[in-house]
Amino acid sequence: MPASAPTPPSAPEADRADEPIGAVQPGRPVARRPVVRPVAADEAPDGPPCPACGTPNLPGRKFCRRCAAPLQVREQPAALPWWRTVWPFRRRVRGGSGRALRRTLLVLAVAGLVLAGFLFFPLGRYVFEDVRDKLGGTAEISPTGVSASAAAPGHPASAAIDGLTNKYWGAPALGASLTCSFGTPFRLVGIVVHTGVSKEPQEFRRGARPTRADLIVTTEDGKVHKKAVTFNDKPGKQTVRMGISDVRSVELVLREAAGQGEGRPVAVGEVEFFRRT
Repeated sequence: MPASAPTPPSAPEADRADEPIGAVQPGRPVARRPVVRPVAADEAPDGPPCPACGTPNLPGRKFCRRCAAPLQVREQPAALPWWRTVWPFRRRVRGGSGRALRRTLLVLAVAGLVLAGFLFFPLGRYVFEDVRDKLGGTAEISPTGVSASAAAPGHPASAAIDGLTNKYWGAPALGASLTCSFGTPFRLVGIVVHTGVSKEPQEFRRGARPTRADLIVTTEDGKVHKKAVTFNDKPGKQTVRMGISDVRSVELVLREAAGQGEGRPVAVGEVEFFRRT
């Protein structure tokens, strides 16, 4: 069968084919669609935790993957001892710089303290014992023996340490002394003296009473300490502050008195001694 001939184009299509081609608008750019990438696996949770937020991080990281805090914290230097905070020891020794100077200064300081201790030992010991007297407690200590250079009849020396103020040691004249001895040496911190025949005001004025005396204290090594004391002319106890170590005996020597007269011995009602505890 013979092939069919092609069909000629219609009139309108032929007319359009002969028309010239006009300007064409450029195409609009189209944004590329985002490509979804697979999420990477989370870091190993068993890594070292962040010191700030506690999030685990892989070993070798310098900053936290969550809060960006530094993971490698510098170790703080150890605290210096107190003597290293004082010049010239307050700086750390690095590479031996200044070490010889510091050692020399330390040796000189120790030598100076030792020398000062030898030169000022008596004064330093006195200050040390005085501070202990003020901070420590006190307790009364009774003499193991008492004697007097003279005594009026009926008023022996023992009446001055019997614990009663209405009985007294009567000195017939000024210059008489009362001596109290102790079996064990002790630190004498104070003496309390009751002058007069009684602590009652009316009775007190009826007898002679000392107004000035000397305290002579002898220590175990034989050294003698002398102290002049003045008594108020009124009834009641009068305290004399002392501070002598290793005391063995105390002597009270009467120097002046008030209310003296015929048949009136100088009365010392009571003498009390106190040691440091």
